[in-house]
Amino acid sequence: MAEAGLEELEIVLERGNHGLGFNIRGGVDIPYVQGDSGIFVTKIREDGAAFLDGRLREGDKILEINGFSLDRVTHNEAVQHFVNAGETVTLRVLQGAEEAILQQRRENEESENGPNQSFGSSSNINPSDNSSGLGIATIVGGSLALIAALAAGAYFIHRNMRK
Repeated sequence: MAEAGLEELEIVLERGNHGLGFNIRGGVDIPYVQGDSGIFVTKIREDGAAFLDGRLREGDKILEINGFSLDRVTHNEAVQHFVNAGETVTLRVLQGAEEAILQQRRENEESENGPNQSFGSSSNINPSDNSSGLGIATIVGGSLALIAALAAGAYFIHRNMRK
């Protein structure tokens, strides 16, 4: 069953001379997307079957291969299913899953932190008080705030890269 707003699609690929033509990451042992142990497409190679077919996209989550569920498998188990899949490979994918998961996470964090928060930091090249330097507009905990104890309204005045 597809997650809200995402299309679940069945794609049949013929391996051919150049293979299936895509890379995967993820699994219960090394999740690619934090909080989701699924198998995600990370690269489509131009010479492979997936590129020629045109429907599989980077960021898609592969739910099944030849009817076998990839839910709760290790990365190596997923790879072995692809290796042993044969010449004709049937995939069931959730299109756009990576971006949807990340967008949902951003929305959840925004609702927890308030609407004026952003992720990481933002900068202002031309500070409003005409000071020279790089202005810091917002800092969200867990990003630069932990590394450098920066605060909103602070400016980088000078950075010397020489030793």
